[in-house]
Order: sequence, then structure tokens, then C-alpha cells
Amino acid sequence: MITTHKYDVIIIGGGAAGLMAAIQAGKRGKKTLVLEHTNKIGEKIRISGGGRCNFTNLHASPKNYICPNPHFVKSALAGYSQHDFIKLIESYGIAYHEKTLGQLFCDGSAKQIIQMLLNLCDAYHVDIKLNCSVNDVTKSDSYSIQSNLGNFESDALIIASGGLSIPLIGASDFGYRLAKKFGLKIRPTRPALVPLIVTESERSLYTNLSGVSHYAKASYGKASFLENILFTHKGLSGPAILQISSFLEKFNGEQIILNLLPDEDLKKQFVVDKNNKQLVSNYLKPFFTKRFMDHLCVNPDFNQSLTNLKKEKLFAIADYLHNFKVTISGNESYQKAEVTAGGIDTNELSSKTMAYTKVPSLFFIGEVVDVTGWLGGYNFQWAWSSGYAAGNNC
Repeated sequence: MITTHKYDVIIIGGGAAGLMAAIQAGKRGKKTLVLEHTNKIGEKIRISGGGRCNFTNLHASPKNYICPNPHFVKSALAGYSQHDFIKLIESYGIAYHEKTLGQLFCDGSAKQIIQMLLNLCDAYHVDIKLNCSVNDVTKSDSYSIQSNLGNFESDALIIASGGLSIPLIGASDFGYRLAKKFGLKIRPTRPALVPLIVTESERSLYTNLSGVSHYAKASYGKASFLENILFTHKGLSGPAILQISSFLEKFNGEQIILNLLPDEDLKKQFVVDKNNKQLVSNYLKPFFTKRFMDHLCVNPDFNQSLTNLKKEKLFAIADYLHNFKVTISGNESYQKAEVTAGGIDTNELSSKTMAYTKVPSLFFIGEVVDVTGWLGGYNFQWAWSSGYAAGNNC
């Protein structure tokens, strides 16, 4: 006869959101189990931020999240904010620093965050099982979970299985499949915070500039970000590009605009310096790397002096640099994407508890939900906040 192990709460997924939910459930005296299908806990935490984990952002607020229902994230973020998580790591003596734009990283290693979470799980008697493949989940009065490590039963079930990004560390579609089984709507998924690929006809330019980093403003529709861009042999990457990628839905034929001189107004400067005898290339040299200037000088106008060019020609150069158009043909897929956009439709969930409104004992948290944070610690904050909400209400 197969033994069934009974728990108050079972959490499927041992990442940031799942561990936070487990800690909160355990803290409330719930007999809690975490099932992780890989052989490591918190692997995405470990590899993030170059191994130092960009664990939150000082400026995290609802405006930093992409969600069809912009009000959905408010309750969870208010219930457990970046300041709450900062207090937690400070209580464990984990040193950290702000890098740029409010991004907080460990001074040491991301493993310190993982160890802190494991210590808390241990303190609240949370059971954790690794290499556990869930074969089936059914529900009558309680949830029955069949796995390669045996059968488990619980009154509440929390799905924290993540999205499709970075399959090398075990990403899967488990959460979406389970959601469909229980009748939830899923919004189409796509890679987010991902490098972009340009059209074949433009590829040679990007290959030639591969490795060049440049401060710019990347825009798509109403969204824009001021940070570095990085030319790659396939197209574009860098913080500003990763940010804007989350707003693209089709990736094929869509156009983004780069302002390559966001802190300047070339038209005004050209008017002021119309009698400057410098070549345009020399005039612009302070703003660009030599490799970039070599590319720009393919245009003969860049080899003319300002005095030799008519106003219309100078303004055309200004327009080219302030509105550098890039046609996108694709992205570097879930292999390179930091997160997954789309997922569980937030209209199906309670914003206060993260529970499925039709089945209040079933919760979805973290990346599996259709909430996508900006680059810079916002997605980890969503994991902490949504995990906290579910763990406090399961």
C-alpha cells in the first residue's frame, strides 16, 4: 500500500517565490512542504546579477511592472515591500550595495540569500524535497499529488514553478499546464528582458559594431528607457534594450527607436555652430567610440565641414542620430531571456491573496503569473511580495 504524506500546504517550486511562501506558511504554524523538480534550491537566485543577486530595487512600485491589469500588483507590493526584504537581509548581516538606479546587490554572493531562505525554512520546520517530479495533481476535498518520490496530500496548493526562461536551469511549462487543468485562463507567453535580433538586411552593421556599448534612449510606443545599449553580432542587448524588449509582443517587423545622443540637441547645436570649420565626424567624435564613428563616416556628409553643409543636411544628420530606427526580426529566445512575460491571467486571481478566485485554496505566485517587472531587481521583489501574500493566506 502506498503511503500518502499529509501537509497543510504544499508548494510546487523551490525558487524565490516558493521559498518566501513556504517561510510565511511555516511561520503561521502550517505543516509545509516544498517540492522542487531539479536538484538545487533557488538556482535562479544563485545565477542572477553575475552571482551576486540583484535581490530588489529601492524604487520598486506598481509603475515598474507590466500587467494588463495595472492595479493587480498594488496589494502584494504594499503588503511586503522592498524595505521589508531589505530589513530581512540586514537582520542576517548580509552586506549589500546599490549599483545603479536603485538596484541592490549582495556584496558577497547570491548564495547568502539562498542560505538565509533555507535557514528560515528550517526554523519554521518546512520540509523540502529535491528531484521531485510531479506526475499528477487532483483535487477532491484536498489536493492529491503523485510524484516520483511518493504521494502527498494538502489542504492548500501553491504553484511557484516559474516561467519558461533559462531552460538550462530547469524552466518548464508545468505551472501553465496545471492552471489549464483547473480551468484558469493563460495569456500568451513570450521571452522578456531578452536581447533582440535585427533584420538580415541590417545585420552587417551590428556585426561590425559587436561589443560596442553606448548610452542611449530606447523607445517603443509610450515606453522608453535611458541606459546603455550593446551591439551584438545578431542585433542589440544591454540594459535599455532588455527593458524595451518586454514591451514588444510580436518581435517580427516591429520597430524601436534609439536616441543615440539623448543628452544633446544636435539641431540647436548645429545652428549655433553653423560656421564651425570642423568635419562633422570630428565635431561628433566626443560622443562616440572610434568604431562607431568609422561606421558613421560611411555617410559622405560626415566627412564634410559644418560650414559646407546646408541646414537641411545638418538637420538630417541630427534626425538620424536622435531617431535611429531599428527593425526587429526576433529575439534570442527563452535561452537568453531573464523572465517570461504572459502567463496566468491576473483576472483569475485575488490580488490580495494570489488565490484562484474560483478555488480559494489554489494559489499562483511569481513568474508563472502574468506580471513582468522591469530589469533591476523588480522581478525578485514580485517573487517576495506575491510569495508573502500567498504564504499568509493559504
